[in-house]
Amino acid sequence: MDQTLPTSGSYVCHGITWANGAPRLLLAPQPGEPLIHAAVMGRRLAYQVNGAGRWCTGRYRFADRVRVEAVACPQQSPAETGGQCAACTARDEFRFAHQFHSGSHVPDALAAYMAQPHWLYLATFADGTTKVGTAAEPRKRSRLDEQGALAATYLAKSPDGRTIRFAEDALTRRLGLTQTVRAAAKLKALAGLRDLARVRAAHQQHLARAAEALAEMNIPALLEPWTPPAEGDLLRAPDSERTLYPHDPREGEHGLTVLACTGSQVLATLDGDDLPYLIDLGVLKGHRITLGSQFSSPAAAVQPALF
Repeated sequence: MDQTLPTSGSYVCHGITWANGAPRLLLAPQPGEPLIHAAVMGRRLAYQVNGAGRWCTGRYRFADRVRVEAVACPQQSPAETGGQCAACTARDEFRFAHQFHSGSHVPDALAAYMAQPHWLYLATFADGTTKVGTAAEPRKRSRLDEQGALAATYLAKSPDGRTIRFAEDALTRRLGLTQTVRAAAKLKALAGLRDLARVRAAHQQHLARAAEALAEMNIPALLEPWTPPAEGDLLRAPDSERTLYPHDPREGEHGLTVLACTGSQVLATLDGDDLPYLIDLGVLKGHRITLGSQFSSPAAAVQPALF
């Protein structure tokens, strides 16, 4: 359920989600309480990070045959492998999804989920890096929105997830396309964005090669363009002023007002400072934070990046 951004209280942060069609900060309150989906656009986010420890960000469970939903760790235990505690890892049946097509263990609920239609997509970021990925039908839109890409195209549709993942691996082998792009690289690329035309040209070049490869594999190419969310328009404008946030969002206290968001990257201003800063709120995942209007960012003596 969507809620207003809380102004007090301690939470384990689960990062940014686009599951409900717009960027939301996902917060876990006290153990046993449901997750909070809090809107961040145009809001002041003021918080303090409590310690350097990382806490379990729960698991995904199957809400029905075609949807998964995030579930908070019932004990808010310390994080272990992959950001989860051992108990949540053991109960997370969705963790087998990435190896689904390789003949590994497949729980019944996952098999039903993967039996629904899936999409193959191509996403290009601010530095021209392009990745290939997949999304289940209910996640067609939100999966791409959360990537933080500047251009993207749905390449093909398959009646099931197994076929589409084989196609994803085939494009990686044939074209050298990556399946992952680090969040830090996305943020750095946004800071250096100077020409959106270059991003579009890179995307079209990769798209043409991907369409040719799909044809050789007898896979029909749909080439349906993705429309970027309006929440990121300011971030996608090469002539907009911005500079990297000079503080580590995972330490100390911070106070910022979000102006734009693409993926987990936001453009925000600080109290008494009109210069827009680029910050990746995704790095807060697994950290315990206390919200409060009294928190603010340290003073920043930086020069703006001019475009």
